[in-house]
Amino acid sequence: MTPAPTTMPPSVEDRARLSGGTSEDAIYRMVAAALTSRHPSGGALLDVGCGRGRLWHYLAEQFRAYHGADVVRYDGFPDNAEFHRVDFDTGRIPVEDGFADVVAAVETIEHLENPRAFVRELVRVTKPGGWVAITTPNNLSLLSKLTLVVKNQFNAFQAGSYPAHISALLEIDLRRIAAECGLIEIDVAFTKSGRIPGTSWPFPRLASRLFPRLLSDNILLISRRPKPGF
Repeated sequence: MTPAPTTMPPSVEDRARLSGGTSEDAIYRMVAAALTSRHPSGGALLDVGCGRGRLWHYLAEQFRAYHGADVVRYDGFPDNAEFHRVDFDTGRIPVEDGFADVVAAVETIEHLENPRAFVRELVRVTKPGGWVAITTPNNLSLLSKLTLVVKNQFNAFQAGSYPAHISALLEIDLRRIAAECGLIEIDVAFTKSGRIPGTSWPFPRLASRLFPRLLSDNILLISRRPKPGF
């Protein structure tokens, strides 16, 4: 009897490259707005899952230094920034504890096998009193809810997004993980940008601002690592 052929799972580098190393402008603007309102100018930003480093274009005036960490260094990553290579599923980011004033993970956590271990690592490399910012697809958006009803799948986790997207998280999951990892001042924000179901058109801007949780394609969790003695 001929044995059935085996299919090797894609490598973490192959999965990473499926994203192209970049995200939507609305996501970067959401992160920049949240950090600008919370973090004073200066310090170091560590962009975890940095891709091409586009977040830096939105925050270059806000921070003194920019560091990126990813499984692969993409073309276009800033020449004047420091890059740290790491497999987030199996390794630690090669920096010391409390390395950065702000640690951001833009559209990264949904690519990983263990979201909780990942957030613990983000907390480790954040200075006490510093901020952790995490974005991911908003699985409670109108588009995602309708896709779930019709196809039994969240919109950003359909077959076409696999194996790049493997961990679907709801807002409550993000809040629970942050609390479990010892983060405080936990809050969420939304892109206020989303696609009308069944079309390629965005929702009207006013509607997205009135109903951000429902009409945004992506969500941001932002929280702070407490200082000793808190």
